[in-house]
Amino acid sequence: MEREAATSPNENGQESDAAAIRRHPALFRAIRRRQNPRLRRSDITVTDEAAVKRAVKAASLGNAMEWFDFGIYAYLAGTIGRVFFPSGSDTAQLLSSFATFAVAFLVRPLGGMVFGPMGDKIGRKKVLALTMILMAIGTAAIGLIPSYDSIGFWAPVLLIVFRLLQGFSTGGEYGGASTFIAEYAPDKRRGFFGSFLELGTLAGYTGAASLVTALTAWLGSDTMDAWGWRIPFLVAAPLGIVGIYLRLKLDDTPAFLKLEDSNVHISEAATAVETTARGDLAKIFRTHWRMLILCIALVGAYNITDYMLLSYMPTYLSDELHYSESHGLMILVATMVLLMLIINQVGRLSDRFGRKPLLMAGMIGFFVLSAPAFVLVREGSLLAVSAGMLLLGLSLVCLLGTMSAALPAMFPTNVRYGSLSVGYNLSASLFGGTTPLVITALISVTGSDMMPAYYAMAAALVGVVAVACMKETAQQPLEGSPPSVQTDEEAAEIVEAQAPTPKF
Repeated sequence: MEREAATSPNENGQESDAAAIRRHPALFRAIRRRQNPRLRRSDITVTDEAAVKRAVKAASLGNAMEWFDFGIYAYLAGTIGRVFFPSGSDTAQLLSSFATFAVAFLVRPLGGMVFGPMGDKIGRKKVLALTMILMAIGTAAIGLIPSYDSIGFWAPVLLIVFRLLQGFSTGGEYGGASTFIAEYAPDKRRGFFGSFLELGTLAGYTGAASLVTALTAWLGSDTMDAWGWRIPFLVAAPLGIVGIYLRLKLDDTPAFLKLEDSNVHISEAATAVETTARGDLAKIFRTHWRMLILCIALVGAYNITDYMLLSYMPTYLSDELHYSESHGLMILVATMVLLMLIINQVGRLSDRFGRKPLLMAGMIGFFVLSAPAFVLVREGSLLAVSAGMLLLGLSLVCLLGTMSAALPAMFPTNVRYGSLSVGYNLSASLFGGTTPLVITALISVTGSDMMPAYYAMAAALVGVVAVACMKETAQQPLEGSPPSVQTDEEAAEIVEAQAPTPKF
């Protein structure tokens, strides 16, 4: 009797609902249509391929500039340590230089919290132009700072100030650039177009490494320490002007413009979301905290492996294995050029097979291959070092070619820029920029040259769990936005597919 009493209210409720539906079928059909109205042809975005390519070019160039700037600092870490932190041992100088590298990441979350919600309020284009202006100013200013021998204590102080400006501006860059491309790209090719953003990352790093290598070979270490180190920083200013010009010429993304259009109705739930106060940080943390945690875990694993290979490896080769600085950079440049040749194909594969399989392959690759790769690198010969870096590079490209399409799809359109900027930069601050500093400190404490491999393996293990928990988003519309297709025929097919089946 007790069991019957316990279950009867639920059963009665279900029976009542079923009875109401049978008595008033037309009413309940109207309610379902109200909750999930069929898409109209005008709701669906048909992309302009020329506009998509312009958007990809502008966003990717900005990303290339960002990583050109950060790459320069990483590849000149030893020189900057001698110029701005002249007292102490070589290890102390290197730690001071990497600590200043990490300082820029401390303010990235602040930049994300300022620029991200701003991009959700006033548009992606304006904020991306502003972040590029600030980045160009910060980078060029570093190239003009007098050395420690000239102004003493104020030299490292000014270096930190302009690194903070770089970090603050970068806080709005990746989240905005990846959002920009994701919202311009058609649903079925978002992985391919998103991969160009990380092609920009590799291009920036490759340009920085190539320039530093060429200058070091041409000028020599003494001249580089005296004034040659300034040249790469000053080169960034004209690159920034070109990027600003390209970004200001673009229209804002179709998804953002449709979000502004009160005539677009995707669903009742989406409409309710769109009418809330956009850019509300408290709402982002309150409503989307689960996705933020997942984003932080994914980006943390990705950033540790990224910075370990692309930023720290030349220093590891020169300081721990006693390679010449230019020799280590040349091997890295060759590795990055190879990754640039295949990264867009990885993006295509993520469109075809899904984001999760590619991301999982990259995480498992780092977990399984990091130790063997560093054993090869420690062997020291050109062939062994190249093979070890290639193993790491092939694992990394699975993440690089996929992440810029996977991350924006985690959040709805009205808070995408803000949420992604906050999550990405919190993770980058905690795990990305600190990677060279942490690895250098771990090697110093333990005396083990294998610490970079163990650190990457730990990060990859977290990444495996995060990828397993994420939702597959390949070939699907962005949350809070209507479908985005390449042709009018595709749009017509979507509308026709929603038409009710005729009854005879």
